[in-house]
Amino acid sequence: MSEADEVEIRKLRWRCRRGMRELDQLLERWLDTHWRQSSAAERETFLRLLDSEDDRLWRWCLGHETPEDAALQRLVERITSTAP
Repeated sequence: MSEADEVEIRKLRWRCRRGMRELDQLLERWLDTHWRQSSAAERETFLRLLDSEDDRLWRWCLGHETPEDAALQRLVERITSTAP
């Protein structure tokens, strides 16, 4: 992995910090385990997910609401299905 990739991962790790430990762990786990092998489209979806408001993102992860965007919904499902 190049140094530019490592810098990008560090920046993304910072963006994954939401101030809610459970949400931080979900996002960081996906970043660590799936980012590198993800397609460009899935990476773009993850970036859009990180732009979401924390309370909305948390409701999506709990299954209390679903994103209107189908790609976001698929990614939320993938993220939450990999949770321990």
